[in-house]
Amino acid sequence: MLSSDDPPARTPSAHELVDRLDSLSTGPESPQGRSGAELNVGILLWPRFPLLSLGGLCDALRHAADRSDQSRQLRCLWTTIGVHDATVESSCGIAVPVQAVFPDVEQFDYIVVIGGLLPHLEKVDRRHWDYLSAAAQAGVPLVGICTGSFVLARAGLMQDHVACVHSFHFDDYRNMFPGLRVVTHADYLIDGDRITCAGGISVIELAARLINLHCGPDRASKVTHQMTVSRQAGASFIERRRALGYLSVDDANVRHAALLMEENLEAPLNIAVIAKMIGTSVRQLERAFMAEMKVSPNEFYRGMRLRYARWMLLNTGRKVTDIAYECGFADSAHFIRVFRETYGVTPGKLRGSRTGPPED
Repeated sequence: MLSSDDPPARTPSAHELVDRLDSLSTGPESPQGRSGAELNVGILLWPRFPLLSLGGLCDALRHAADRSDQSRQLRCLWTTIGVHDATVESSCGIAVPVQAVFPDVEQFDYIVVIGGLLPHLEKVDRRHWDYLSAAAQAGVPLVGICTGSFVLARAGLMQDHVACVHSFHFDDYRNMFPGLRVVTHADYLIDGDRITCAGGISVIELAARLINLHCGPDRASKVTHQMTVSRQAGASFIERRRALGYLSVDDANVRHAALLMEENLEAPLNIAVIAKMIGTSVRQLERAFMAEMKVSPNEFYRGMRLRYARWMLLNTGRKVTDIAYECGFADSAHFIRVFRETYGVTPGKLRGSRTGPPED
């Protein structure tokens, strides 16, 4: 314990923090050829794309790719793809050159589509559509950023997949693709080999997630530090996903219903409303949940709310009453009773011990 005469602990400088993160790195300093990188991303730009989306993605990759601020393409690679000697004009008027003419899709870990203004959706060379189809057939995961989700849907590549779009374009997506599933008010959504992102600064969240998966948490931490990504004080969709885990089931109705439940924890939706929103009946949805999850939709929904409450009790300093309301319980007494029935301990005792029953 420090005495009053002891000097205060020195906060490391920004350079020292980055050096520490770089020192944790165990990746190759100089990969042998393109296949030596840990994360290789091909980027298709649609006419009048948002420059922020491209900049956010590429800047995140460059910070993760090298030590300090050298920005060499070592651990991460990124390439704009398109027609020979072409440039693609962004929505702000700045044009970006194409670096590679439709290279072999299998060299990439992801093909990212950054969509543009919707009136320009069809204004691309046919080879762009063919390239996306070839990537899908080869099993390369496809990422739709901003209206890139519209591009993937227009290409017929979002069947049985849920798209995440910005609220501004939510009705546009539903009107243009009435048979496809869509959510909003989320940063991004990973649905198997389809990943969609609302755009804006959410691109950095998605990039950090992919970098974490391929290059490790030290690289992702460096990205958020260097790009000064602030952590929201409130509960975000990303925090909920971290608490609840990613649902991986074959039935698209169950996946979509679970996403709607995640988005509506504070004010739970009636199961009949959820069924209507995803275009099925309550009976069909109940059968699907029993087949996939071995519980009814209502039981699954309540379990999700309790699971998120348990996570907040162990990982935040929020008051029990606030947690109860945020997880859709009318009052704290009801929440405490249901929580104790499920986990065998009251919320207060769980938090006090910082231990509890294992996650289901």
